[in-house]
Amino acid sequence: MANRKNYLILILTIGVFGILNTEMGVIGILPDITDHFQVSVSKAGLLVSLFSLVVAISGPTMPLLFSGIERKKVMLLVLGVFLLGNIVSLFTSNFTVLLIARVIPAVFHPIYCSLAFSVAADSVSKEEAPKAVSKVFIGVSAGMVVGVPIVSFLNNAVSFEMAMAFFAIVNALVFIATLLFMPSMPVKEVLTYGEQLSVLKKLNTWYSIAAVIFINSAIFGVYSYLAEYLQTVTHMSANLISLILFIYGGANIVGNILAGKLLVKSAIKSVVVFPVVLGAVYLLLFFTGQFTISMAIIALIWGILAGIGANINQYWITSAAPEAPDFANGLFLSSCNIGTTIGAAVGALFISRMGTQYVVLVGFLSAILTAVFILLRTYMNRPTKQQISI
Repeated sequence: MANRKNYLILILTIGVFGILNTEMGVIGILPDITDHFQVSVSKAGLLVSLFSLVVAISGPTMPLLFSGIERKKVMLLVLGVFLLGNIVSLFTSNFTVLLIARVIPAVFHPIYCSLAFSVAADSVSKEEAPKAVSKVFIGVSAGMVVGVPIVSFLNNAVSFEMAMAFFAIVNALVFIATLLFMPSMPVKEVLTYGEQLSVLKKLNTWYSIAAVIFINSAIFGVYSYLAEYLQTVTHMSANLISLILFIYGGANIVGNILAGKLLVKSAIKSVVVFPVVLGAVYLLLFFTGQFTISMAIIALIWGILAGIGANINQYWITSAAPEAPDFANGLFLSSCNIGTTIGAAVGALFISRMGTQYVVLVGFLSAILTAVFILLRTYMNRPTKQQISI
Protein backbone atom coordinates (compact mmCIF):
# COMPACT_ATOMS: atom_id res chain seq x y z
CA MET A 1 0.00 0.00 0.00
CA ALA A 2 2.82 2.39 0.93
CA ASN A 3 4.68 1.57 -2.28
CA ARG A 4 1.56 2.27 -4.33
CA LYS A 5 1.23 5.70 -2.73
CA ASN A 6 4.91 6.40 -3.37
CA TYR A 7 4.53 5.47 -7.04
CA LEU A 8 1.45 7.65 -7.30
CA ILE A 9 3.26 10.67 -5.81
CA LEU A 10 6.30 10.01 -8.03
CA ILE A 11 4.12 10.07 -11.17
CA LEU A 12 2.45 13.28 -9.99
CA THR A 13 5.85 14.85 -9.25
CA ILE A 14 7.21 14.05 -12.71
CA GLY A 15 3.89 15.17 -14.17
CA VAL A 16 4.04 18.66 -12.67
CA PHE A 17 7.70 18.81 -13.71
CA GLY A 18 6.60 18.22 -17.31
CA ILE A 19 3.85 20.85 -17.06
CA LEU A 20 6.06 23.51 -15.42
CA ASN A 21 9.00 22.68 -17.67
CA THR A 22 6.79 23.30 -20.70
CA GLU A 23 5.89 26.70 -19.23
CA MET A 24 9.36 27.86 -18.08
CA GLY A 25 11.84 25.76 -20.09
CA VAL A 26 11.76 28.04 -23.14
CA ILE A 27 13.41 30.80 -21.06
CA GLY A 28 16.75 29.06 -21.61
CA ILE A 29 16.37 29.06 -25.41
CA LEU A 30 14.58 32.37 -26.10
CA PRO A 31 17.56 33.77 -28.08
CA ASP A 32 17.52 30.68 -30.31
CA ILE A 33 13.75 30.96 -30.74
CA THR A 34 14.20 34.54 -31.99
CA ASP A 35 16.74 33.28 -34.54
CA HIS A 36 14.81 30.16 -35.52
CA PHE A 37 11.49 31.95 -36.10
CA GLN A 38 12.98 35.33 -37.11
CA VAL A 39 11.07 37.33 -34.46
CA SER A 40 12.07 40.03 -31.96
CA VAL A 41 13.10 39.26 -28.39
CA SER A 42 9.96 40.95 -27.05
CA LYS A 43 7.76 38.85 -29.35
CA ALA A 44 9.55 35.66 -28.30
CA GLY A 45 8.96 36.68 -24.70
CA LEU A 46 5.22 36.23 -25.31
CA LEU A 47 5.84 32.48 -25.13
CA VAL A 48 6.45 32.96 -21.39
CA SER A 49 4.36 36.01 -20.45
CA LEU A 50 1.24 34.98 -22.38
CA PHE A 51 1.45 31.44 -20.99
CA SER A 52 1.56 32.82 -17.42
CA LEU A 53 -1.31 35.23 -18.10
CA VAL A 54 -3.52 32.43 -19.44
CA VAL A 55 -2.71 30.29 -16.37
CA ALA A 56 -3.66 33.20 -14.09
CA ILE A 57 -7.01 33.62 -15.89
CA SER A 58 -7.90 29.92 -16.13
CA GLY A 59 -6.64 29.08 -12.63
CA PRO A 60 -9.94 29.57 -10.76
CA THR A 61 -12.28 28.40 -13.54
CA MET A 62 -10.84 25.29 -15.21
CA PRO A 63 -10.36 23.17 -12.03
CA LEU A 64 -13.91 24.16 -11.08
CA LEU A 65 -15.36 23.04 -14.42
CA PHE A 66 -13.59 19.66 -14.31
CA SER A 67 -14.03 19.04 -10.56
CA GLY A 68 -16.79 16.42 -10.97
CA ILE A 69 -15.05 14.23 -13.57
CA GLU A 70 -13.02 11.09 -12.77
CA ARG A 71 -9.52 12.34 -11.99
CA LYS A 72 -7.42 9.89 -13.99
CA LYS A 73 -9.38 10.70 -17.16
CA VAL A 74 -8.93 14.42 -16.58
CA MET A 75 -5.19 14.02 -16.02
CA LEU A 76 -4.83 11.98 -19.21
CA LEU A 77 -6.77 14.65 -21.11
CA VAL A 78 -4.48 17.43 -19.87
CA LEU A 79 -1.30 15.44 -20.51
CA GLY A 80 -2.60 14.61 -23.99
CA VAL A 81 -3.22 18.30 -24.74
CA PHE A 82 0.30 19.17 -23.54
CA LEU A 83 1.85 16.34 -25.56
CA LEU A 84 0.02 17.43 -28.71
CA GLY A 85 1.03 21.05 -28.14
CA ASN A 86 4.66 20.00 -27.64
CA ILE A 87 4.64 17.97 -30.87
CA VAL A 88 3.16 20.87 -32.84
CA SER A 89 5.78 23.22 -31.29
CA LEU A 90 8.54 20.85 -32.35
CA PHE A 91 7.57 20.67 -36.01
CA THR A 92 6.10 24.10 -36.77
CA SER A 93 8.09 26.82 -38.53
CA ASN A 94 5.43 29.47 -37.93
CA PHE A 95 5.71 31.57 -34.75
CA THR A 96 1.96 32.21 -34.53
CA VAL A 97 1.31 28.45 -34.62
CA LEU A 98 3.97 28.01 -31.91
CA LEU A 99 2.24 30.62 -29.74
CA ILE A 100 -1.16 28.95 -30.17
CA ALA A 101 0.39 25.53 -29.43
CA ARG A 102 1.49 26.94 -26.06
CA VAL A 103 -1.58 29.01 -25.18
CA ILE A 104 -4.03 26.09 -25.52
CA PRO A 105 -2.13 23.84 -23.04
CA ALA A 106 -1.81 26.84 -20.71
CA VAL A 107 -5.62 26.85 -20.39
CA PHE A 108 -5.44 23.26 -19.06
CA HIS A 109 -2.31 23.79 -16.91
CA PRO A 110 -4.20 24.61 -13.65
CA ILE A 111 -6.32 21.47 -13.93
CA TYR A 112 -3.41 19.03 -13.74
CA CYS A 113 -1.50 20.92 -11.04
CA SER A 114 -4.64 21.38 -8.95
CA LEU A 115 -5.48 17.68 -9.19
CA ALA A 116 -1.88 16.66 -8.48
CA PHE A 117 -1.90 18.52 -5.16
CA SER A 118 -5.38 17.26 -4.25
CA VAL A 119 -4.60 13.63 -5.12
CA ALA A 120 -1.31 13.74 -3.20
CA ALA A 121 -3.07 15.16 -0.13
CA ASP A 122 -5.90 12.59 -0.37
CA SER A 123 -3.43 9.68 -0.60
CA VAL A 124 -2.32 10.15 3.02
CA SER A 125 -3.81 11.18 6.36
CA LYS A 126 -4.82 14.81 6.89
CA GLU A 127 -1.84 15.35 9.21
CA GLU A 128 0.65 14.04 6.63
CA ALA A 129 -0.94 15.88 3.68
CA PRO A 130 1.53 18.84 3.69
CA LYS A 131 4.45 16.40 3.49
CA ALA A 132 2.90 14.55 0.52
CA VAL A 133 2.19 17.85 -1.25
CA SER A 134 5.77 19.00 -0.59
CA LYS A 135 7.05 16.00 -2.57
CA VAL A 136 4.94 17.03 -5.56
CA PHE A 137 6.32 20.55 -5.18
CA ILE A 138 9.78 19.15 -5.91
CA GLY A 139 8.48 18.66 -9.45
CA VAL A 140 7.24 22.26 -9.51
CA SER A 141 10.62 23.62 -8.42
CA ALA A 142 12.50 21.32 -10.78
CA GLY A 143 10.28 22.41 -13.66
CA MET A 144 10.85 26.08 -12.90
CA VAL A 145 14.57 26.19 -12.08
CA VAL A 146 16.12 22.88 -13.24
CA GLY A 147 14.26 22.46 -16.52
CA VAL A 148 15.67 25.75 -17.85
CA PRO A 149 19.36 24.69 -17.75
CA ILE A 150 18.48 21.18 -19.04
CA VAL A 151 16.73 22.61 -22.10
CA SER A 152 19.54 25.12 -22.59
CA PHE A 153 22.14 22.33 -22.40
CA LEU A 154 20.29 20.17 -24.94
CA ASN A 155 20.03 23.15 -27.25
CA ASN A 156 23.77 23.91 -27.04
CA ALA A 157 25.09 20.34 -26.93
CA VAL A 158 22.70 18.62 -29.37
CA SER A 159 20.27 20.81 -31.31
CA PHE A 160 17.36 23.24 -31.04
CA GLU A 161 15.02 20.47 -32.17
CA MET A 162 16.21 18.18 -29.37
CA ALA A 163 15.60 20.91 -26.81
CA MET A 164 12.04 21.32 -28.09
CA ALA A 165 11.58 17.54 -28.19
CA PHE A 166 12.48 17.29 -24.49
CA PHE A 167 9.13 18.88 -23.56
CA ALA A 168 7.24 16.25 -25.56
CA ILE A 169 9.33 13.34 -24.26
CA VAL A 170 8.69 14.16 -20.59
CA ASN A 171 4.94 14.59 -21.10
CA ALA A 172 4.75 11.40 -23.18
CA LEU A 173 6.44 9.39 -20.40
CA VAL A 174 4.06 10.77 -17.79
CA PHE A 175 1.06 10.09 -20.03
CA ILE A 176 2.11 6.43 -20.39
CA ALA A 177 2.85 6.09 -16.65
CA THR A 178 -0.52 7.62 -15.76
CA LEU A 179 -2.35 5.36 -18.20
CA LEU A 180 -0.65 2.16 -17.03
CA PHE A 181 0.05 2.63 -13.33
CA MET A 182 -2.31 5.23 -11.90
CA PRO A 183 -5.52 3.77 -10.42
CA SER A 184 -8.97 4.98 -11.33
CA MET A 185 -9.87 7.91 -9.06
CA PRO A 186 -13.59 8.69 -9.12
CA VAL A 187 -14.64 11.86 -7.32
CA LYS A 188 -15.97 10.78 -3.92
CA GLU A 189 -18.12 13.84 -3.30
CA VAL A 190 -19.28 15.97 -6.21
CA LEU A 191 -19.68 19.59 -5.11
CA THR A 192 -21.87 21.99 -7.02
CA TYR A 193 -20.25 25.04 -8.58
CA GLY A 194 -22.16 27.18 -6.10
CA GLU A 195 -20.81 25.22 -3.12
CA GLN A 196 -17.25 25.66 -4.36
CA LEU A 197 -17.65 29.34 -5.23
CA SER A 198 -19.06 29.99 -1.76
CA VAL A 199 -15.52 29.91 -0.35
CA LEU A 200 -15.08 33.34 -1.96
CA LYS A 201 -17.58 34.72 0.57
CA LYS A 202 -15.07 34.18 3.37
CA LEU A 203 -12.69 36.99 4.34
CA ASN A 204 -10.02 34.43 5.19
CA THR A 205 -9.99 33.24 1.59
CA TRP A 206 -9.27 36.77 0.38
CA TYR A 207 -6.65 37.36 3.10
CA SER A 208 -4.98 34.15 1.96
CA ILE A 209 -5.13 35.10 -1.72
CA ALA A 210 -3.59 38.50 -0.96
CA ALA A 211 -0.81 36.91 1.11
CA VAL A 212 0.03 34.46 -1.68
CA ILE A 213 0.07 37.23 -4.30
CA PHE A 214 2.57 39.20 -2.22
CA ILE A 215 4.70 36.13 -1.38
CA ASN A 216 5.17 35.56 -5.11
CA SER A 217 5.72 39.26 -5.73
CA ALA A 218 8.37 39.22 -2.99
CA ILE A 219 10.23 36.25 -4.45
CA PHE A 220 9.86 36.66 -8.21
CA GLY A 221 10.03 40.45 -8.18
CA VAL A 222 13.69 39.99 -7.28
CA TYR A 223 14.50 36.53 -8.70
CA SER A 224 13.34 37.56 -12.18
CA TYR A 225 16.31 39.95 -12.31
CA LEU A 226 18.83 37.89 -10.34
CA ALA A 227 21.12 37.27 -13.32
CA GLU A 228 21.19 40.99 -14.11
CA TYR A 229 21.78 41.80 -10.43
CA LEU A 230 24.71 39.39 -10.25
CA GLN A 231 26.21 40.90 -13.37
CA THR A 232 25.77 44.60 -12.63
CA VAL A 233 25.88 44.78 -8.82
CA THR A 234 28.00 41.78 -7.75
CA HIS A 235 30.09 41.95 -10.97
CA MET A 236 30.23 38.18 -11.43
CA SER A 237 31.44 36.34 -14.52
CA ALA A 238 29.00 34.37 -16.69
CA ASN A 239 30.21 31.04 -15.25
CA LEU A 240 29.87 32.25 -11.68
CA ILE A 241 26.37 33.56 -12.39
CA SER A 242 25.40 30.10 -13.69
CA LEU A 243 26.77 28.56 -10.49
CA ILE A 244 24.77 30.93 -8.27
CA LEU A 245 21.59 30.21 -10.26
CA PHE A 246 22.26 26.49 -9.85
CA ILE A 247 22.75 26.94 -6.08
CA TYR A 248 19.48 28.83 -5.89
CA GLY A 249 17.65 26.13 -7.87
CA GLY A 250 19.03 23.27 -5.79
CA ALA A 251 18.19 25.15 -2.59
CA ASN A 252 14.58 25.45 -3.84
CA ILE A 253 14.23 21.68 -3.78
CA VAL A 254 15.75 21.51 -0.29
CA GLY A 255 13.18 24.13 0.75
CA ASN A 256 10.35 21.96 -0.60
CA ILE A 257 11.47 19.04 1.54
CA LEU A 258 11.88 21.21 4.67
CA ALA A 259 8.49 22.83 4.11
CA GLY A 260 6.67 19.52 4.30
CA LYS A 261 8.19 18.84 7.71
CA LEU A 262 7.63 22.40 8.98
CA LEU A 263 3.98 22.51 7.93
CA VAL A 264 3.31 19.13 9.56
CA LYS A 265 5.07 20.10 12.77
CA SER A 266 4.02 23.74 13.23
CA ALA A 267 2.11 25.15 10.27
CA ILE A 268 0.86 28.49 11.61
CA LYS A 269 4.15 29.42 13.26
CA SER A 270 6.06 28.57 10.07
CA VAL A 271 3.76 30.74 7.95
CA VAL A 272 3.92 33.71 10.35
CA VAL A 273 7.72 33.62 10.62
CA PHE A 274 8.29 33.21 6.87
CA PRO A 275 7.89 36.85 5.67
CA VAL A 276 9.99 38.08 8.61
CA VAL A 277 12.92 35.85 7.67
CA LEU A 278 12.50 36.65 3.96
CA GLY A 279 12.52 40.38 4.70
CA ALA A 280 15.69 39.98 6.77
CA VAL A 281 17.39 38.14 3.89
CA TYR A 282 16.49 40.97 1.52
CA LEU A 283 17.94 43.55 3.90
CA LEU A 284 21.14 41.52 4.00
CA LEU A 285 21.10 41.30 0.19
CA PHE A 286 20.61 45.05 -0.15
CA PHE A 287 23.60 45.92 2.03
CA THR A 288 26.00 43.07 1.13
CA GLY A 289 24.90 41.94 -2.36
CA GLN A 290 28.01 43.45 -3.94
CA PHE A 291 30.25 40.85 -2.28
CA THR A 292 30.65 37.46 -4.02
CA ILE A 293 30.89 35.22 -0.94
CA SER A 294 28.01 37.00 0.76
CA MET A 295 25.93 36.66 -2.41
CA ALA A 296 26.57 32.91 -2.60
CA ILE A 297 25.44 32.42 1.01
CA ILE A 298 22.38 34.62 0.47
CA ALA A 299 21.45 32.69 -2.71
CA LEU A 300 21.52 29.44 -0.73
CA ILE A 301 19.32 30.76 2.10
CA TRP A 302 17.04 32.65 -0.26
CA GLY A 303 16.60 29.57 -2.47
CA ILE A 304 15.58 27.46 0.54
CA LEU A 305 13.09 30.15 1.59
CA ALA A 306 11.65 30.31 -1.94
CA GLY A 307 11.08 26.53 -1.85
CA ILE A 308 9.38 26.82 1.54
CA GLY A 309 7.33 29.75 0.26
CA ALA A 310 6.01 27.72 -2.67
CA ASN A 311 4.57 25.15 -0.25
CA ILE A 312 3.20 27.85 2.04
CA ASN A 313 1.36 29.35 -0.94
CA GLN A 314 -0.54 26.14 -1.58
CA TYR A 315 -1.13 25.32 2.10
CA TRP A 316 -2.33 28.81 3.01
CA ILE A 317 -5.07 28.97 0.38
CA THR A 318 -6.24 25.34 0.58
CA SER A 319 -6.41 25.50 4.40
CA ALA A 320 -8.65 28.55 4.05
CA ALA A 321 -11.04 26.61 1.79
CA PRO A 322 -10.75 22.89 2.72
CA GLU A 323 -14.33 22.22 1.62
CA ALA A 324 -13.40 22.87 -2.04
CA PRO A 325 -9.81 21.60 -2.50
CA ASP A 326 -9.71 21.55 -6.32
CA PHE A 327 -11.11 25.07 -6.62
CA ALA A 328 -8.77 26.25 -3.84
CA ASN A 329 -5.78 24.84 -5.71
CA GLY A 330 -6.95 26.71 -8.79
CA LEU A 331 -7.09 29.93 -6.76
CA PHE A 332 -3.58 29.18 -5.50
CA LEU A 333 -2.20 28.78 -9.03
CA SER A 334 -3.91 31.95 -10.23
CA SER A 335 -2.71 33.95 -7.22
CA CYS A 336 0.87 32.75 -7.74
CA ASN A 337 0.87 33.83 -11.38
CA ILE A 338 -0.70 37.20 -10.57
CA GLY A 339 1.93 37.77 -7.87
CA THR A 340 4.74 36.80 -10.22
CA THR A 341 3.44 39.18 -12.90
CA ILE A 342 3.06 42.07 -10.45
CA GLY A 343 6.46 41.48 -8.87
CA ALA A 344 8.27 41.30 -12.21
CA ALA A 345 6.51 44.45 -13.48
CA VAL A 346 7.25 46.47 -10.33
CA GLY A 347 10.82 45.13 -10.29
CA ALA A 348 11.33 46.41 -13.83
CA LEU A 349 9.95 49.81 -12.77
CA PHE A 350 12.33 50.04 -9.79
CA ILE A 351 15.30 49.10 -11.99
CA SER A 352 14.43 51.68 -14.66
CA ARG A 353 13.85 54.49 -12.14
CA MET A 354 16.40 53.73 -9.39
CA GLY A 355 18.88 51.14 -10.66
CA THR A 356 19.33 47.36 -10.44
CA GLN A 357 20.45 47.35 -6.79
CA TYR A 358 17.07 48.73 -5.69
CA VAL A 359 15.05 45.83 -7.12
CA VAL A 360 15.60 44.22 -3.71
CA LEU A 361 13.19 46.79 -2.23
CA VAL A 362 10.35 45.18 -4.23
CA GLY A 363 10.97 41.95 -2.34
CA PHE A 364 11.27 43.70 1.03
CA LEU A 365 8.09 45.77 0.64
CA SER A 366 6.16 42.76 -0.67
CA ALA A 367 7.35 40.73 2.35
CA ILE A 368 5.91 43.42 4.65
CA LEU A 369 2.55 43.28 2.85
CA THR A 370 2.67 39.47 3.06
CA ALA A 371 3.08 39.69 6.83
CA VAL A 372 0.13 42.09 7.10
CA PHE A 373 -2.30 39.72 5.36
CA ILE A 374 -0.98 36.64 7.15
CA LEU A 375 -1.51 38.36 10.50
CA LEU A 376 -4.98 39.52 9.46
CA ARG A 377 -6.03 35.94 8.83
CA THR A 378 -4.17 34.39 11.74
CA TYR A 379 -4.95 36.76 14.58
CA MET A 380 -8.02 38.79 13.62
CA ASN A 381 -10.27 35.93 12.56
CA ARG A 382 -9.46 33.05 14.87
CA PRO A 383 -12.43 31.65 16.80
CA THR A 384 -10.29 30.43 19.71
CA LYS A 385 -6.91 31.25 21.18
CA GLN A 386 -5.30 28.21 19.64
CA GLN A 387 -7.15 27.71 16.39
CA ILE A 388 -7.06 29.60 13.17
CA SER A 389 -10.34 30.32 11.48
CA ILE A 390 -10.74 28.41 8.26
